[in-house]
Amino acid sequence: MWGYPKHSEIRLRWFDHWLRDINNDVENDSPVEIFVMGGGSGRKTTNGHLDHGGQWRNESEWPLARTKHQKLFLTSELGLTEKKPQSDKNSITFVYDPDNPVPSAGGGLAHLTEVVPPPGGFTKVPSFGTRSAFYARYGQHIVKWGPVDQVETEWMLGVNPPYHPLDKRPDVLVFQTGILDEDTELTGQVTVKLWISSTAIDTDFTAKLIDVYPPNESYPDGYRMNLSDTILRCRYRNSWSEPEMMVPGQIYPITIILHATSNLFKTGHRIRLDISSSNFPRLDVNPNTGEPMGRHTHKVKAHNTVHLDSTRPSHLILPIIPRESEK
Repeated sequence: MWGYPKHSEIRLRWFDHWLRDINNDVENDSPVEIFVMGGGSGRKTTNGHLDHGGQWRNESEWPLARTKHQKLFLTSELGLTEKKPQSDKNSITFVYDPDNPVPSAGGGLAHLTEVVPPPGGFTKVPSFGTRSAFYARYGQHIVKWGPVDQVETEWMLGVNPPYHPLDKRPDVLVFQTGILDEDTELTGQVTVKLWISSTAIDTDFTAKLIDVYPPNESYPDGYRMNLSDTILRCRYRNSWSEPEMMVPGQIYPITIILHATSNLFKTGHRIRLDISSSNFPRLDVNPNTGEPMGRHTHKVKAHNTVHLDSTRPSHLILPIIPRESEK
């Protein structure tokens, strides 16, 4: 329970009541407690981190019954809009090269680390009592945890200076709203529905939800904070147990379900969705060949297409929590 004081407090109260018969009223706590991120100043804290803010909140159920699901359509102008596309033919194609994957910039992961021996190496097997203590001394993160500005930096794999924002890569499609004119809370499951095609018989599509900060004195170029991301390997688009290869050029509907999140997008921010086909090393690279998993013999580039027309309206579904005045 080290490192998680809020979790430790909850567990201790629970065990105190049910195992030690301490009358602490824990049985009357709210059945759901969530942490809603956001609402901070957006400036750097004294230790150099982004002040994103957030607060704990009690709820009576999950998912929240008052959720309003908003559908935002992806446009060929790289926007997110409530207006359904009218064109009968529209799409965007990018090239996914498994030898040049998009580098992981943070994310919901834990202990993706490597052991860095001390100068001179280990003369004997070190003993610290716990694995946590060992990694605290000798572990080094390969990918930083949690939220990170979506810009190349020296610790990322496969990047070289001068470092650029990930949205400048030709294999990252960036769709975003206009500047928000009111605070907007998203709490729950975020769903991405795409119509896709590829020159490969198997490939991946990734989705990443981002809170885009406007520029300020701490971050003159703004800050692009990742909130939730995941991936779909297309051979598993219909079943996790019965893989199906694609026919090159044929269009398929796919659904990408991101991990649940809770975030307040402040007025002046933007909601952004990044679509690509890789996020390495957080997620495994697809060689695009359709060979058995982990036993591929070669890699090929894939020309991957997202379709955006009236009959194949790729879109994002957001769990909007109404403001108090809208309930």
